[in-house]
Amino acid sequence: MVAALLLTACGGDDGDAVLPFVSSTHEPAIGARPTPPSTGVTNADRRRIATKGDSVLVHYRGRLDDGSEFDSSIGREPLSFVVDSGQMIPGFNDAVHGMVLGEKITVRLEASEAYGERSEANYIDVPLANVPEGTKVGQQLFSAAGSTTVLAIEGDVVTLDGNHELAGQALTFEIELVDIR
Repeated sequence: MVAALLLTACGGDDGDAVLPFVSSTHEPAIGARPTPPSTGVTNADRRRIATKGDSVLVHYRGRLDDGSEFDSSIGREPLSFVVDSGQMIPGFNDAVHGMVLGEKITVRLEASEAYGERSEANYIDVPLANVPEGTKVGQQLFSAAGSTTVLAIEGDVVTLDGNHELAGQALTFEIELVDIR
């Protein structure tokens, strides 16, 4: 899956293709992962691969297609999650699954691999009396059901958008696997 994501990031369109990685000293077998750059991780550590059920720590930087950064762990504690547990967006999880400790990769996720496509099915109309006084169009409202954005206020009806703010967008992540527990 990571190879398919990387292929997509490189502009290819064959999701079943395997990328050959080229080293300056030798050419590894087709489908081999490159040796991660030196990060203080020992060669013994580099043999550790993130697999289902592993608790991992990653540093990441997320960018939109226009190059703007929407989130980053740089300068903060690394992000912690359990591989294949459903805690992460599918494409991010799939990119980390199979990474070698110390490895750094860049992947581009289509909306379907991230927060999904925007959908009017996630719009809901609620009575004006059910939202805080002074609510304005564009405002974010938070409840036990999650975050919504106020799309419209017409008379006594408020239309809320329950889509994630990044829904419908491709996301590019630079990911570094810093620990496997």
